[in-house]
Parts: sequence; structure tokens; C-alpha cells
Amino acid sequence: MNRRNFIQNTTIGSVGVLTGLPFPSYAQNKKLKIGLVGCGWYGMVITTAALKVGGVEVIAVCDIDSEHLKSSADELEKMQGKRPKEFKDYRELLEIKGLEVLFIGTPPHWHALQFIAACKKGLDIYCEKPLAYDVEEGKAMVKAAQKAGNIVQIGFQRRQSEAFKEAKNIIDKGDIGKVHQIGAQIHYNPVLVDYTIQSPPVSLDWEEWCGPAPKLKYRPIIGHKAWRLEKEYGNGHLVDWGIHHIDIIRNIMGFNMPTSFETNGSLNILKGKITTPDTLNASLNFEGCPVIWQHRLWGTGDLNTQFNNGVFFYGEKATLFASDNKLILMPAGKNQQQKEMMVPSPEMQENHVANFLNSVKTRDKNLLSCPIKDAFQSTASVQLAMVSYYSNSRVEWSSENKTIIDNKEAAKLLARPYRGNYIRP
Repeated sequence: MNRRNFIQNTTIGSVGVLTGLPFPSYAQNKKLKIGLVGCGWYGMVITTAALKVGGVEVIAVCDIDSEHLKSSADELEKMQGKRPKEFKDYRELLEIKGLEVLFIGTPPHWHALQFIAACKKGLDIYCEKPLAYDVEEGKAMVKAAQKAGNIVQIGFQRRQSEAFKEAKNIIDKGDIGKVHQIGAQIHYNPVLVDYTIQSPPVSLDWEEWCGPAPKLKYRPIIGHKAWRLEKEYGNGHLVDWGIHHIDIIRNIMGFNMPTSFETNGSLNILKGKITTPDTLNASLNFEGCPVIWQHRLWGTGDLNTQFNNGVFFYGEKATLFASDNKLILMPAGKNQQQKEMMVPSPEMQENHVANFLNSVKTRDKNLLSCPIKDAFQSTASVQLAMVSYYSNSRVEWSSENKTIIDNKEAAKLLARPYRGNYIRP
């Protein structure tokens, strides 16, 4: 079923993957030497993707949890036949001979310091999203990359989704008419681990894990993998999960940054367990087309649960719903029928890493799917929406000056003070 038939045909159909994996063939070339900082769950996801792509060797790993460090080194040794060197301090890893590329898989409150240190070493960098914890960190990271001239990709892997690419094609052709409003949401009930204060695992250096962020008393719900709904480390569902949809909306529509933000919400159902809103409504006012974000981390979410995770493009001729692997279209007018198209995208992560590695190998930044300037705009967009929430105010943003306009209280939230002897970049 082609795109035109999707618009015209009232039957439910499906299409296969639109493109194959764009993996470059590196087998006969020199292998890129990679170091990984943060080798827990997602650090290993992106590094495994790189090994699957090929043409790389992981020569070093770093983590402040000794169990993560050992298990990742064990796994990598099995995958590539050679054990990487192991480090607790990322600065020591950056000093090893032959290192060419750094993968950053740490929580976002560590990204800026590690990223900028790698830029000073001239390394190419693949960094997980969000780019930074706060807006000023993101600005410093962009500046560091510009000075270094290195190749940088940020982990917005949904830019590789064939479904979202097809959504862009449909919108660009004018098949749904002019888009006047966009909605995005991810409703779900998180599985919350133990939230009682206790001693950290013996293997975990909690002091170092917290780093420049506030050091809270340890509890599993703010530790490994679970930090995303903690204000001081992950900054909540919009910044962690919603950022993917805001990024892909910007990519599809060609948006820069919103000009203003208005956010409201609450923390009632999960109060005492998480520290970011379990209910949120945010208006990100891009020029000419507002984007409305909402999430509920409780209940059933949307009345029709198939829409709990995705983006609605409201056009004059039709409404288009897009998610990772599926498109649903409802034409305007009476007695219309919903049309659905399945568009599988099983290798988004591998494709995104392959895209970065291909750019590194060819030294061609034009090949990147998500360069740092673009990632800054998506990251700052959700950060500023949360600034509106925490300041309980409308936030106006100057893209020219990259600052908040006439709102001193909100502007204070652009940069969080660093803890102890850590120095902001």
C-alpha cells in the first residue's frame, strides 16, 4: 500500500519497512576505538548497537558502580573477543592512548562535564538524550562542540522511525491540509521500585553518582534506571520521554524553538514516591502552530488506549496520528472511516548509531540525523516547559539571545548551582 492509497483507501492495510538498515561496511577498514562512560542499562544498549553495526572496538568502559563495570566488561569481551580497560573515573578513561570516540550513557546531570571534557580531547561523541540537565549546560555544550569541530550525535533515535518519516511525507504533500495544532502524549502507569531511604548497594559510589547534582539520601527509586521521575536527576516524564515526541515534531514540521510556554500540572496520585508531576499539560507555542503536551501517569490515560503514546497532527483535511510503528488517519467530514497503516521500524537504535558512525568514518557532518544544535533546541524546549511549571508563570523565549524575556524568577531556573567543588562549564 503506497502513501496515496493510504489516503484514499478505506481498508486497514500495512506496509513493510520502507528502507533497510543503512549500516556502513567497515569490515575491511580500521576499527574505530570507542570508550563508554556510564555502562549500565542504556549505555550498553547504544554500545551493543555500535558493535552490531560493525567497524568498532570498545577499548574502555567507565562506571562508578563496580558491578556495572565488571558485567559490562565481561559482556563486551564475549561480544568482541577482547576485554576493554575498566575505569571508575571518566577523566582517566579520556587519557588512554588511541581513543577516538566517546559514548555517553550516564544520567543527564553528568552529561555536560563529561561531554565538554571529551570535546577538549578532540573526541567524536555520541551522547544520550536529553542533551543536558539545564538550558545553560546545553548552551555550554554547543559552544564546546563548535570550538572542537568534532562530530556529535545526540540519541534521538526516533528520527529513524519509518512511521514518522512517512508522516512527514504525508504532511509535506498537503494530504491532511494545513496543520493548525499538534498534540502529543505518553500516558502510562510506571512500575515504581522501593522508595524507602536506605543504604546504597556496596558496589555503588553514591557520592560520585550524584556528582554535580544535589546529593539526596539514597533510595532505589532515584538510583539506576529509576532516576527519570526524580526532579534533581531526570526532571520528569516530559523531559525524559516526552522529549522524543517534541523532537520528532520539530523534525517533521521544520520548527525551531517555541516562542512561549505555559505549563500546569500536579503531583497527587504518586506524591511521596516521585518528585515530578504525575499529571501535566504544557503548551509549547511554536510560531504558527501550538504543540499541546499532556501526560497522566495513572488511570487508563486516553479513552482509547491505542492513542496513549503518539502524536496528533490536526490538519484542515484530516487528523493524522503517528507513533513509532503505526499511522492512523481520520479524514474530515461526515461518515468518514479511519485508515490505519503499520510501518515497522525495528532497528531505530542501530540505525541512529550507524548514522553517527558513518559520519565519523567519512568526516561528513551533513550525514548526521541529530547534530548538537538541533538537539539543544529539542532539549531546551522541554526544559523551558518545565521552567514554566516550576515558576508557575508564562515563559517567553528569545531564540536570538537564547534567554528568557522579562521573567526573573523563571530565568533563575536556566542554570542549577553545582554541588561542592564541581564547577559549571
